[in-house]
Amino acid sequence: MLIIKRAAALSAVLAGSLMLQGCLVGAAVGAGAAVVGAGAAVVGAGVDAVTTSDEETRAKREREQREWEREQRRCERRQRQGKDC
Repeated sequence: MLIIKRAAALSAVLAGSLMLQGCLVGAAVGAGAAVVGAGAAVVGAGVDAVTTSDEETRAKREREQREWEREQRRCERRQRQGKDC
């Protein structure tokens, strides 16, 4: 009788562990997919960070033009005052 109880308990433990392996595999696959998805988002953000759109290029050019004009006005002002640029 004791042997049958031990065998039943061992069978229950083995069956439970086999069922849990499926859960663990599912969780591992889900976590792996989440990591891959997050990695793809990071790569996408990295590509976006190093590429420049036409609008960004135009805005940068305009900003540089305004800075150059501002510097030219400062230089002209200093020259009128008899100073070097």
